[in-house]
Amino acid sequence: MTYLPSTFRALHQGWSLTAAEPASDAPDAVAPALAAGIPAVVPGEAHLDLHRAGLIDEPFDGDNEAAQQWIGDTSWRYATTFDWQAGDAARHDLVALGLDTVATVQLNDVELGRTQNMHRSYRWDARDALREGSNSLVVTFAAPVPEALARAERDGELPSTNHHEYNQLRKMACSFGWDWGIDVAGAGIWKPLGLDSWSGVRVATVRPLVDVVPGAEGAHDGVLTAHVEIERDGVAADGDVPLRVRLTGPDGERLDATGTVPAGQVEGVVTVRVPGVRRWWPVGHGDQPLYGVEVTAAHGADAARWTGRVGFRTVELDTAADEAGAPFLLKVNGETVLVRGANWIPDHAFLTLIDRDRYARRVDDALEANANLLRVWGGGIYESDDLYDLADEQGLLLWQDFPFACAAYNEDEPMRSEVEAEARENVTRLSPHPSLVIWNGNNENTWGSVDWGWAGRLGGRPWGDLYYRELLPGVLAELDPTRPYSPASPYSYGDYRHPNDERYGTMHIWDVWNREDYSVYARYAPRFLSEFGFQGPPAWSTLMRVVHDEPLDPFGHQMLVHQKAHLGNAKLERGWKGHLPDPATIEDWHWTTQLNQAHAVRFGIEHVRSLTPHNTGSIMWQLNDNWPVVSWAAVDHDEHRKPLWHALRAAYAPRLATFQPRVSEQARAAAWEGLAAEPDTLALVVVNDTGERLAGTWTVTREALDGAVVAKATLEVDAPARGAATVVVPADVATFAEPGAEVLVATADAPGTGVADALRHGAEVVDQRLDPRPLRIETSPVDGGCELRVTATSLARDVFCHADVVDPAARVDAGLVTLRAGQSTTLRITSPAGGDPAAFAAAVRCANDLR
Repeated sequence: MTYLPSTFRALHQGWSLTAAEPASDAPDAVAPALAAGIPAVVPGEAHLDLHRAGLIDEPFDGDNEAAQQWIGDTSWRYATTFDWQAGDAARHDLVALGLDTVATVQLNDVELGRTQNMHRSYRWDARDALREGSNSLVVTFAAPVPEALARAERDGELPSTNHHEYNQLRKMACSFGWDWGIDVAGAGIWKPLGLDSWSGVRVATVRPLVDVVPGAEGAHDGVLTAHVEIERDGVAADGDVPLRVRLTGPDGERLDATGTVPAGQVEGVVTVRVPGVRRWWPVGHGDQPLYGVEVTAAHGADAARWTGRVGFRTVELDTAADEAGAPFLLKVNGETVLVRGANWIPDHAFLTLIDRDRYARRVDDALEANANLLRVWGGGIYESDDLYDLADEQGLLLWQDFPFACAAYNEDEPMRSEVEAEARENVTRLSPHPSLVIWNGNNENTWGSVDWGWAGRLGGRPWGDLYYRELLPGVLAELDPTRPYSPASPYSYGDYRHPNDERYGTMHIWDVWNREDYSVYARYAPRFLSEFGFQGPPAWSTLMRVVHDEPLDPFGHQMLVHQKAHLGNAKLERGWKGHLPDPATIEDWHWTTQLNQAHAVRFGIEHVRSLTPHNTGSIMWQLNDNWPVVSWAAVDHDEHRKPLWHALRAAYAPRLATFQPRVSEQARAAAWEGLAAEPDTLALVVVNDTGERLAGTWTVTREALDGAVVAKATLEVDAPARGAATVVVPADVATFAEPGAEVLVATADAPGTGVADALRHGAEVVDQRLDPRPLRIETSPVDGGCELRVTATSLARDVFCHADVVDPAARVDAGLVTLRAGQSTTLRITSPAGGDPAAFAAAVRCANDLR
């Protein structure tokens, strides 16, 4: 949320909502209420007000999405009255921090302004329109869907990936629907709105930019350069304005520095040097000390203030050419960060329902899955300071896309000025946050301009490249040169390179899922993989809450309403072929597709991490959902951690052991010139994303499913800090005699290494001779839930408790655990409803039971 001064008075009470211009297809039953007006919540959104008033059903349920499309075709009017007295302040501004999107604002029938960008704020001098006593305030929103279409007809249609012309408006792209998102394009006052009353001087913006420089005796000093912009009002404010910056350290220590905004100017700079500064580090690299910043601009007896926090650290991005192409290497404080990331979409289709607590739970989801970076995707928003604050506190890195996604964009006025205004505001707003480590110009637009057939549709018109190559990097160079910038994702850092070339920069892999089996991940060797993923359904309770087909069927009408990907459920079916048996029931379909999603993403992550340091990171698609839907998410909309989340936690462990096929030197030498050799050996790869070397012996065994050891070897492994070690497994151990009845296991001999055993199965589940009932489960009640002690009598693949089937609010602490014969694990379940332990035991499944 944008910083609000103490002089701000929110105007959030007494609002009503009416249909300024009802859609032609609006239901007749709602017309009287829409004409008379219904209570409205501010900040809020029209859909939510209509639902609270009982005029529409729950938007996410069944096929209500289709029945409620008229909302996006309706012009909406918000109105309120408020009392006002002039008081002592000389200036009174109406401030709207977020209006969605094309709006006219009237105060006492005086038009204060018009807006056309939900990604920025607006401020109007309201003195001439305000009056003592009662005042009326009206905000009228143009219907977003017809407005976008009208602009396309006026200015020319531009390529996009949606059935709506979302790229004609500076409105959240995914509000118009996406291949995981519901189409709920609407309108609303989505951020605070109110009066800011002040005199003389106000602090307009602060950019507290940080640096770290060498200090005395090998220490580091922090340098805070506070760029302060003020606004003046009145003759008395035209002189010099003193500035003071107070820095308060994590232990309460204080440093002050002063400066001046000279007469006739509106900007001043104050620098504070912090000897022996405590540096801010990403999670897994160090601590996250934060320093409070208070900026005071004094004018006479009045003083305007701004407060915030910073963390002292440096950020670099290395994309310089090397012998293999060009890396995408992120460094914080000079130390390499191997990115274990997830893409982030807005966490609710209705943004005003995302509060700080919900953000905090998603940050926990990311960190507990061993992720160290979230990429804020370009079809959403410039994210809330709540997300950034939480990330600052816990060391979670954030990559922020500018909001351009999968489309061409108009470069003419007034669009160009709106883009610059939103960029300048949000670069300034987010500049204090140490967690923000990279800005990115667009999502897939540069790629789309090359591969998606735009040329014929554009007819020579610009498609937005001016923003990504000139405007946005120019804004950053001026306002915040402390962070790196990438023009696009994917991007290859060269004018004559294909944007999605695996040898350079960032890459997206989407032939897997759309066309190819997930084993195709192994054909790629990306330098950095910033998008890839595989679909699976949400938790059973989440899906059944909104899908009511009778009988339930993967291709039922409502099921497909909650599957937005083109041919999505057919792709799910194709995806499990050759890996898992065909499901016999809808419950088996649910488990099969969830499990295959987990297997696919884990396969991809382990492959690319095994390429360290050639590969420096991956960002899976996606962490979260914005409504109940079959999607790529690891955490569903009802906040259940899907099997994928548990696979993610294992694959993103800081220390990872994995078996990977490799090409021997002999095979490489024997290959025909220009042709790649096929893998002919198996290696144990140990990835060590910690600051300490990992060296020691490992025992590798080939075992029968009942645990009997068939072959055994000892390997020496030496993995450097932030690196990896690759050791060939002897052929007599690596070669399966009975693929369907054997498994390969690698175990670190030394205790306390923090690395889980590596397993490689001789065959896919569909071809393994697995015992269909390999589990013995003992239950015991505990406060707030129960514990399940699960023991395997034979190899049990991917043990998982679908606790939500018993209690939709239940959560389980572990999942997707593979147990070898004789091994046990304890699953701890919390259940607000206090479900029967036996029922939870009955909800335990494993891959074996699909046979």
